[in-house]
Amino acid sequence: MTDGLPMSVPASGLPARVRIHEVGARDGLQNEKATVPTAVKAEFIHRLAAAGLGTIEATSFVHPKWVPQLADAAELMPLLADVDAHLPVLVPNERGLERALALGVREIAVFGSATESFAKANLNRTVDESLAMFEPVVARAREAGATVRGYLSMCFGDPWEGPVPVDRVAAVARRLHDLGCTELSLGDTIGVATPGHVTALLAALGEQGIPTDRLAVHFHDTYGQALSNTLAALQQGVTVVDASAGGLGGCPYAKSATGNLATEDLVWMLNGLGIDTGVDLDRLTATSVWMAEQLGRPSPSRTVRALSHQEP
Repeated sequence: MTDGLPMSVPASGLPARVRIHEVGARDGLQNEKATVPTAVKAEFIHRLAAAGLGTIEATSFVHPKWVPQLADAAELMPLLADVDAHLPVLVPNERGLERALALGVREIAVFGSATESFAKANLNRTVDESLAMFEPVVARAREAGATVRGYLSMCFGDPWEGPVPVDRVAAVARRLHDLGCTELSLGDTIGVATPGHVTALLAALGEQGIPTDRLAVHFHDTYGQALSNTLAALQQGVTVVDASAGGLGGCPYAKSATGNLATEDLVWMLNGLGIDTGVDLDRLTATSVWMAEQLGRPSPSRTVRALSHQEP
């Protein structure tokens, strides 16, 4: 290793470039017990963009009662006007969409579930009811010229229901796709996926007629499988990977969920495979060290710790 980079040894059958969908500013910070000041969030996003991340999920226009950590969405977005990156936001319903569109946002996301238990816990609706709620949101967003990402959580396992049948996930994914979502992010919300399971689900989605170039993967590292699962997805042609700077975040409605795949760990692996991301790993690591200082604890990312010589 030299200059904080692994030796690059490309492997066959992998994409030349991967787009990282950075979720730390939204999915990461929404899980903090303390509310991070708006100015700190804005600086975090500016630093992430300066490190080369081209897609940074900025915030969520959800009711403050449910996610108080992101109650400042309307105050945050104007502070990001000069950020040279795509800044999608999460919206839960038509009211959230209206607020986002009024601020000029044209990249949104909705958050669904493949299981009834999580749909009830997270949205207080059945899967059918949540899809019905999303239908006008997606339609209105597309009419306004916005792209729409559909998050599908609990794609591999559910803390209440256990393993989730692949065919069920594929069927719900197809319904989200048919609503008009321009991208689907497959979430391993509690981190129980393994590579063979990932391959099987992607094959089932292909049988449902969902193109691989419309898919992203979102892995949690509960059992240390996030990178191996990501590699399995790349081998199947997926080129969009969700990750969180410094490994921030989990899921407030799934207590067994631990942190997201750390962006630095992902970039280290992709650099070693010769896959282009456009990300400066040293600058990204420095950003996560800075953010960890703001939060008052070390980063859980192994790569951040190794490159910055942080103690666990």
